[in-house]
Amino acid sequence: MAEEIKKVADLITANTLFCTKEVLTSDETAKYLGISKSYLYKLTMRQQIPHYKPMGKMCYFNRKEVESWLQSNRCATANEIEQQAQAYCMKKGGRL
Repeated sequence: MAEEIKKVADLITANTLFCTKEVLTSDETAKYLGISKSYLYKLTMRQQIPHYKPMGKMCYFNRKEVESWLQSNRCATANEIEQQAQAYCMKKGGRL
């Protein structure tokens, strides 16, 4: 029983640490993004995701920068596109 409680406590500690860490490893970042580690490496090689290589080999990622990267290139909803189209037509006087 005590061993099970220790396992649960260790798991909670690990998850809490993972959720509060500011700098993530490649493994942690891939898990955080829900992508494979190989795809994460592809993104770093193409310089499509912000990352750091302080020792020239291992990659590290800033959690806030990864979150900003995730939220870049937002896709508009159908309703937003419709509103933009209506505003455009009103501005042009209904002429196409």
